[in-house]
Parts: sequence; C-alpha cells; structure tokens
Amino acid sequence: MCEEDPWHPGGMEPRLPSPLSAPLRRYLVLLDRWNRTHALTSLPQAERWEELILDAAALLPFLEPLAPGSRVADLGTGMGCPAVVLALARPDLEVLAVDASAKKLAFVRQAALELPVPNLKAVQGRLEDLAPLGADLGTAKALGSLEQLMGWWSRHGKADAPFLALKGPDWSREPLPSGWEATPHPYTLPTRGQRVVVELGRPKN
Repeated sequence: MCEEDPWHPGGMEPRLPSPLSAPLRRYLVLLDRWNRTHALTSLPQAERWEELILDAAALLPFLEPLAPGSRVADLGTGMGCPAVVLALARPDLEVLAVDASAKKLAFVRQAALELPVPNLKAVQGRLEDLAPLGADLGTAKALGSLEQLMGWWSRHGKADAPFLALKGPDWSREPLPSGWEATPHPYTLPTRGQRVVVELGRPKN
C-alpha cells in the first residue's frame, strides 16, 4: 500500500456531505425517542453523532465505484448504522440493513419511513440462516472477527465483491482468513481517536 491513502489522505477525519446533515440529525432525534422506550443503545446521546454518523461517513468514498442499482449489505446493522448513512448518500443503491434483532429492525423500518429513505431495506435473520443476499459490497461495524466476517460474506457477497470492516487500530492482531487479503485505510475521529476501514477482498492474480 502506498504511503498516502487515496480514500482518507493522511488519516483525516471522515467528511459527511452537508446535504446529509439534516436528515441524519432527524435520525438521531428519532433514535433518542425510541431509545427511551425500547433501550436500543447504551451509547450516551452526546456521543452518537461522532460514533454512529461520522464514523459511518468513513465508508462513503468506497461507494463511488458502485453502479446504480448495486446492492450493499450492512451485516449486524443494529439501529441502522452505517446502513442509513450509506442509503442517504447513494439513493440509487439498494442498501440492506441486516440484523437478527426484530426490535432494532423495527426502528430501522420506521427511520426509513420518516426520513424518508426508500432504498433502505430491513432484513431480519441470522446471517448463517438467511438465503444468500447476492450483495455487491458488504459492511460491518463491531460485529465479529475478520474470520467470522469473511465466513458470512462468503455466503452473502457476490464472487469477488469487496467487504469493508470498521475496526480499531489493533485490527491487525486478528488472523486473516485464508483466501482473503486486507488493505487498511486509517482515519481519525475528533475525540475517539484512530479507526481503520479494513478493505477485504480476494487476491487478484
């Protein structure tokens, strides 16, 4: 890998396009309202913009190569991050928010209706039980090890489709599954320090 990362030059802070700010703040207001009743997250309200929204924005440059109509699968989406950010940024993509929790996906469906985000689709089920999703790009945050992620992605991604894992700076301590190669793209959050988008793909011969 070259010294200057073309996606996040110098490990810079992720950039959120200004048109996304208003709908994503409405998303956080909705999350706060639901959280009072349904206990969706223990993350303090003051930390949610940076940890949920700005962190997800680190993935946005990787959407650029995707053709309109492509399918993105966010595995273990929880309350819909990064899925909602990706769907708002690229309304021409189909973004699947995949999770086993009916409660969290009920919130995702409501967010898709209220914001609105018509290209955001909730998919409930365990990753090992769901029918293959046939996705062109995969994402996940705080879901599992690289080995676990690639096991699930082998089922749900198209052949040679890349996968993006949001990880901490110690990601390289995890064993890399056989048949995959990893390219790190570091970035920095304002108060939470360094993070890495780990781009996983099949080796190119």
